[in-house]
Amino acid sequence: MKQRILIVGAGFGGMWSALSAARLLDLHGHTDTEVVVLAPQAELRIRPRFYEADVHKMSAPLGELFEAVGVRFVKGVAERIDVAGKKVEYRDEQGVAGELVYDRLVLASGSKVLRPSLAGVEHAFDVDQIEEAVRLEQHIKSLSQLPASSARNTVVVAGGGFTGIETATEMPARLRSALGADADIRVIVVDRGSEIGAALGDGPRPLIAEASAELGVEWRLNSMVASVDAGGVTLADGQRIEAKTVIWTVGVRASSLTEQVPAERDRFGRLHVDRNLQVLGHADVFATGDVAYAATDDEGNYALMTCQHAIALGRSAGNNVAASLLGVEPIPYSQPKYVTCLDLGGWGAVFTEGWDRQIKFVREAGKQLKTQINSIWIYPPAAKRAEALAAADPLIPVVA
Repeated sequence: MKQRILIVGAGFGGMWSALSAARLLDLHGHTDTEVVVLAPQAELRIRPRFYEADVHKMSAPLGELFEAVGVRFVKGVAERIDVAGKKVEYRDEQGVAGELVYDRLVLASGSKVLRPSLAGVEHAFDVDQIEEAVRLEQHIKSLSQLPASSARNTVVVAGGGFTGIETATEMPARLRSALGADADIRVIVVDRGSEIGAALGDGPRPLIAEASAELGVEWRLNSMVASVDAGGVTLADGQRIEAKTVIWTVGVRASSLTEQVPAERDRFGRLHVDRNLQVLGHADVFATGDVAYAATDDEGNYALMTCQHAIALGRSAGNNVAASLLGVEPIPYSQPKYVTCLDLGGWGAVFTEGWDRQIKFVREAGKQLKTQINSIWIYPPAAKRAEALAAADPLIPVVA
């Protein structure tokens, strides 16, 4: 009977885990282990691009790719992990319950924006999942059908972190595309920080402020949204902002499936793993992508919940889970090179290197890099067996 590596999730971490596991099995000529991916859809959703327009196009099919490398795909939603029984219970698209037993499990179920218990938060949009991002896009396009008003022409972005900044700086162009080039639009970022772009550090911060000023993006600092309704937001200090569009970008948490693995988790719900991405205390369970709290180096840095880290984490997890069955040496996860590329809409982009975010490219030069990252580098390899397996080598550096 074949052994089974079961991977839960088909995001960046899950997809690359599957390819990397298949690669190592292939290198050893091992045919007695199958690699199975369980996910709601056989597609990679390009989540880092969900702040852009035309979001409905931002997914890549995985069916042919998985077939090319010999990975079996099961369409379904994981509901329960039974670590003791080494099985995962799921429900397929018809709602029928099923289960998959495993010899090794790779949890790669990702993360979601965590909406707070806030009055009216259901009126807010987000750019976290593709369905919500599409709903936002349809809403923006429909604004032109409403009577002209300040509220119609105003977008409030809750949160001034990476996603909030990229979303806010893209909004002026998206609003003018919907309402006309001469529309008197407003984009307001509500952020609890005391400085514009404080979360991005001293290097990028003045450039974020410069881009915001040039694009007309306003910041309400030292502020928090207290409530949301169909007509706008009320801030914690009682100030009212009329807006037909409110976008929530604050707070991300790992998939709740991590709570079904009896192990230590960090404040984001991520499972503590060793350098081989094995969940501490569980020889048969690995975690990767946004559900793994993993050290990137020996300097005290840990992987962030980004596709840049998920790609490398996935390659490492897939290799090491296969290595554990083959009885060969794993390749410890290591990702000492860290970059950021922050899209700032019509202003351009900022590309930095290092955890201290040293500025390397700005404006158009940065934008060209961001375009390459978003449209080429983070997409899956071609559905050709040799090329796809080669691309999954965990020793390939990731810059995205």
